[in-house]
Amino acid sequence: MRRKDVRRLKDEAGDLLRDETNSIVQAETEGGITVFIIDGDIKLARRDEVLFPTLLNESVEELPSVLVDMGAIPYVCNGADVMSPGIVGIDGDFSEGDLVIVKDERYRKSLAVGVALVPSEEMREMPKGKAVKSIHYVGDKLWKATST
Repeated sequence: MRRKDVRRLKDEAGDLLRDETNSIVQAETEGGITVFIIDGDIKLARRDEVLFPTLLNESVEELPSVLVDMGAIPYVCNGADVMSPGIVGIDGDFSEGDLVIVKDERYRKSLAVGVALVPSEEMREMPKGKAVKSIHYVGDKLWKATST
């Protein structure tokens, strides 16, 4: 990538991208996802104009998270959006459209990266409905590419 493009990516990514990066390579996947290979690892991706960290990016721990019950895990790991009844806790505050990490309630392992469909205050009180749109999850093609 050109220096100008790297600077623009760093500005857009903010805390999702560490400053100590030495090299950034941009590539396209078959599924239309743009990936950013940073110092040899896929750390960021862009789908439908949304820039997000991959699950193996250390910065996911700094994002707000939604904790799901153990019964929701198989669905989340197959790409399902998170429904309100499966949410047992929320760590941090966020607005509609913000990135959130979906974690299991027991081990707090990151299962998916999603976009909040409602603000955290409203999500805490929601009895039913879709709460988080999944954009990257354990087991998807992007995850498989990052874990090899």
